[in-house]
Amino acid sequence: MGPLGRIQAVLFDLDGTLLDSLKDLASSMNAVLRRRGLPVHPEDAYKIFVGEGMERLVQCALPEGSRSASLLGECVRDMREEYARRWDRTTRPYPGIPDLLDALGARSVPIAVLSNKPDEFTRSCVARLLPRWSFCAVLGAGEQVPRKPDPAGAVTIAARLGVSHEAVLFLGDGPTDVLAALAAGMIPVGALWGFRSEAELRAAGARLLLHHPLELLSLL
Repeated sequence: MGPLGRIQAVLFDLDGTLLDSLKDLASSMNAVLRRRGLPVHPEDAYKIFVGEGMERLVQCALPEGSRSASLLGECVRDMREEYARRWDRTTRPYPGIPDLLDALGARSVPIAVLSNKPDEFTRSCVARLLPRWSFCAVLGAGEQVPRKPDPAGAVTIAARLGVSHEAVLFLGDGPTDVLAALAAGMIPVGALWGFRSEAELRAAGARLLLHHPLELLSLL
């Protein structure tokens, strides 16, 4: 593994990286399933459902024999409504994240967020739960921003920041983050405090793995 070079910006995933949102996501989807008389899932099961967008989460949560296009569409709509009521009940920054963001701000390192969460929820989460910090860009999935691992969102953010792709450290907890970083020519770093496993992050091609947010500072 070669040297990282000079890092000019840090791009963060949201769920599982900056915010521990698992309980609110799980309770929202389970409420949708329960209302339709479908089996619910334990909270930990949602660790592998989350990360590829809300439609994929709903698809994974539905029983295999109940994934028709019509039901999927209805449940995605219901999930959006349910999550809109619950998204901030227990979701909070991970321990160490506030200290990391403070330290990056003190060093004048630009920061940004790219999530597969729908754009409106991504912006709401950052505005409500991370209000102390100035993110140069906050993008969620939508018509203009395809879901990771498509690198388009990451490329857009690098352009907004005015930095070269290879000088951006992309921190995320899932394979989609790593693959998006690689496709964008950024530095893929895995967050081991999130939802996915070390083996998955390594297999996807993470260049480095962090056990605690503050370990990122040693890479600058």
